[in-house]
Order: sequence, then structure tokens, then C-alpha cells
Amino acid sequence: MRKTALIIGGSRGIGRVIALQLAHSGFDIWLTYKSNHEAAQRVKSEIEKSGSTCDLISFDVSSYEETEVALGKRIENIAPHVLVYNAGITRDNLMMWMTRDEWRSVLSTNLDGFYNVTRTVLFSMLKAKTGRIVVVSSTSGQMGQAGQVNYSASKAGLIGAAKALAREVGKKNIFVNVVAPGFIETEMTEELPKEQILPLIPINRLGKAEDVASVVNFLCTEKNLYIHGQVIGINGGLSM
Repeated sequence: MRKTALIIGGSRGIGRVIALQLAHSGFDIWLTYKSNHEAAQRVKSEIEKSGSTCDLISFDVSSYEETEVALGKRIENIAPHVLVYNAGITRDNLMMWMTRDEWRSVLSTNLDGFYNVTRTVLFSMLKAKTGRIVVVSSTSGQMGQAGQVNYSASKAGLIGAAKALAREVGKKNIFVNVVAPGFIETEMTEELPKEQILPLIPINRLGKAEDVASVVNFLCTEKNLYIHGQVIGINGGLSM
């Protein structure tokens, strides 16, 4: 029986490459996204070329009601073997100028969304007594980043939530881990001043989405896994 991977935020960037990697590893994909239908359809086509199936699921993770409608019925009879929580947005600003909307929108998507999704899916995993949950946090959640108080707070919150969840569900054979990417070449980092960033990274390059996807794939496929409740930095040595 083929296994299923639920990828939250899989239409672009890191999420897209994670979805493709897991498809190549033999998973059928449930790929969620908010509104970019064209990008999601392109990923679906790429996944199907690899021989896996891909169901596209469009909803706003910051809404508990939308999440329940999108996923509730789907997981009644089958639990995804893998949940990758990769939803994330930025609304950068210095704290002294940060608006309530900039704070709330980032926290509601990045952190509340994790509650909405995991709360909806978790019971089916507990019932199946198996599963892998991988949360995509950020180096910003480990060491903080000026101009990103909202983003750093949300990503640090994901780390705490994942560690607590790991203590709750480990005995049910559900593994929970976090990956914390640093500066990865995606649309989100296109405008960053690379000449200022590279000197901070010991291996002197930005990461690629494939660097993150390979670690996520390992955490989702390794049979002899004894890694649980851990945060794996993927940052080229930016944070040690």
C-alpha cells in the first residue's frame, strides 16, 4: 500500500521541492496551497510525471474552519503517513513601526496554522499508531533577526510546539521533528543583500531548496529513525 504525504504550503519554493522529493521516494502527495492555482497545477504535473498521484487542496491555514472543511473528511478513513508543515509568510518591519496587521497575519499563518492543521490531522495519526511530522521553522526562530520580530516569534513558537507535541505522541510511534533553514534561495530571499549575508555563512553560499528537502525526505523515509523532538539546522553554519 502506497503512503501519503500531506504537504502544507507546497506550491512554491521549499515546499514544492519537498513535495517532489517525497514523490520520488514513493509517496502520493496531498498538496495544499492558498491561492496560486497555476503554481500548484505545475507542481501537480511534475509529481504525476514521477509516477505518484497528487491531490490539490486549496484553503487558508490561518482559518480553523477552512482547514477543517478542507481536511476533515479526507482524513476520516485514511491518515497521511507524513505531515510537513511548511506554511509561512513574512511581513518584515522594525518592531517600533510594526502594525497590528503585520503581527497578526504572520502569527496567524505561521503558528496558528500549525495548530489548525495538526489538530485536525493528529487524531487519525494516533488511531493509525504511526506517522512522521516535520515542521519547517527557520534560523530566525533560533537566533532572532532584526526586522522580523513577528516572523522570529512565529518560527520560535513552532519549535516549542513541535517539541511539546513530540513528548505527547512519541509512544504512539509518531515522530516529530523540526528543520530550521537559514538563507535559502527562494522568492522570499530574492531581494536580500547577498554581499552582506555571505560573509556570515561559513561555507560562503546560500542554501538551495534541495538542501532542505533532502533532510525532510530523510526524516520521512528512514526506517531506523531514532531522531525525535529535534531541531536540525540547515544553514551552512550561520547558527551553530
